[in-house]
Amino acid sequence: MAGHSQFKNIMHRKGAADAKRSKLFAKLAREITVAAKLGLPDPKMNARLRLAIQNARAENMPKDNVDRAIKKALGNDGENYDEIRYEGYGPGGVAVVVEALTDNRNRTASAVRSYFTRAGGALGETGAVSFMFDHVGQITYKPEAGTPDAIMEAAIEAGADDVESTEEGHVVIAAFEAMGDVAKALEEKIGEAESVKPVWKPQNLVPVDEEKAASLLKLIDQLDDDDDVQAVYTNFEVSDEVLQKLTAA
Repeated sequence: MAGHSQFKNIMHRKGAADAKRSKLFAKLAREITVAAKLGLPDPKMNARLRLAIQNARAENMPKDNVDRAIKKALGNDGENYDEIRYEGYGPGGVAVVVEALTDNRNRTASAVRSYFTRAGGALGETGAVSFMFDHVGQITYKPEAGTPDAIMEAAIEAGADDVESTEEGHVVIAAFEAMGDVAKALEEKIGEAESVKPVWKPQNLVPVDEEKAASLLKLIDQLDDDDDVQAVYTNFEVSDEVLQKLTAA
């Protein structure tokens, strides 16, 4: 029986991982479609599309999926997505920024509001919390891209604002407006980045206890699980021990 239970547990986890991957591919495809629709369908002539394809490749999204997403933009199928940013407060007064691509504003607003309410938070107006974040370009590289010193040197030459190197890789921060130019300069120097995207980087972090952290992680999971939500940013911090405990499988 133990073996059977273990098998079921493994299959359940595999199913959950597959479902998560499928959802991620759908979100990446939506970004590709929107980028292709807003500009030219050629990534060489469309910086946003080029970045969207690059980020899809970083997640090992099949080329067929990428091609289908671009063709969808050309197909004039009537699907038009709006880019919307929601802002609010989660448990413990933590600021939350949610970016969405939706073909139904009412549906998405209602869903996002319900996630905040259930978590004991509140959705605010646009601008309610974004002033606590810097909108910047984030360019990531795997550890093998180079030594921290080499990445730092390349980033300085490329015009980046900051670099953080850890065992997990290198994160280069650039001004939002300069993101494309910095990424291109880095690519010429150290190769193609793992991902290049605009992010909301918190200016200061708010410490939370285990109970608040559990509620926040649940809120983030619910938001991430929504098909219309592309990204979620918060300004909370929690100890490694608590985070490990809360995210243990």
